[in-house]
Amino acid sequence: MKLNQLLWASALISVSFACSDSGEEKPLGKYDNGILIMNEGNFGTNDGEVYHLNQNTEELLPNIFEAENLRPFAGLLEDIVLEADRLYLVANTGKVEIVNPADFKSLGAVSAELDQPRSLAVNGSKLFISDYGPYNASYATPDSYVAVVNGLDGGVVSKKIEVSNKPEDLFSHGNFIIVAGSEENKIEIIDATQEVVVSTIDLEASPKQFYAVGNVLWIYAVATDEVIFYTVNLSSLTLGNTYTVPVANATSRIAFDGDDEMYVLTSSGWPDYNDAVVNIDIEGSSATFTELMTGSGLYGIGYDHNLDQVYVSNSNGFQGNGTVTVLSETGSVIRTFEAGRGPSGFLVY
Repeated sequence: MKLNQLLWASALISVSFACSDSGEEKPLGKYDNGILIMNEGNFGTNDGEVYHLNQNTEELLPNIFEAENLRPFAGLLEDIVLEADRLYLVANTGKVEIVNPADFKSLGAVSAELDQPRSLAVNGSKLFISDYGPYNASYATPDSYVAVVNGLDGGVVSKKIEVSNKPEDLFSHGNFIIVAGSEENKIEIIDATQEVVVSTIDLEASPKQFYAVGNVLWIYAVATDEVIFYTVNLSSLTLGNTYTVPVANATSRIAFDGDDEMYVLTSSGWPDYNDAVVNIDIEGSSATFTELMTGSGLYGIGYDHNLDQVYVSNSNGFQGNGTVTVLSETGSVIRTFEAGRGPSGFLVY
């Protein structure tokens, strides 16, 4: 979710009015404030949905896509991306729904010619959607691509740009789209005008998520017994520093606090699912880590920059709804509440 970064990016709002494109102030909408919880849904029933949480009052509104559009989302939610004053709900079951973030009313969709979309980025008036492509007879994905759609409110796929297997997160910068090629340990750079890959950077680990701070792009990558953070200079699109941290069994789930600290989910996987939340602190040229929480079935993570709290979700084995635990930065439990089916990411306004 990957919430890109669901897994997700965050937008901070500290006043009770927002500015329109004309510069005039307008009251915030029903969902312009708070935390969106991405519930992936159950495979086969495709019941992914979004919950809205007011973290100050603790009011939780379920199934807000269906409530505002009078139809179910009907897909497995993979990512939620906030870009260009729109929310893009990416379903790995083959579609992207586009809604107004203020009221969650539908603005459009991309519902044809996608296979297994993973994430999305906006460049100019175009949408770029990473997609695993179809499975072959061996359940491999040799035909992965980035789909191009002309129009911010969706429409048809105009082109599929071939990339390395299993592209994940995307990042838009200038005239370029940067792609995390997870299976072949590559970063691929697409010229957004020509719609072709113009350069490739080989890594030593599998890139999962991007996070930008100023003119530096962080790449979160995982290997079996360690995680690696790469930095990219956005002026030159070249690699900068590398930080290696001996954290085993790291998943793709990560939350950034915006100040060189990260919160990562680890999991031993089947059959035991010995899971943990690990805090990683990068300071100067060194990186340290601390285990904050352990459990089984930990599935998503997010960070509330407003209250300095960590949100950790548990899928509960997809046997009914999942739960969310709110932690302090030191790992103390603040509260726990029920979410939807398979909560996997958080978007904090």
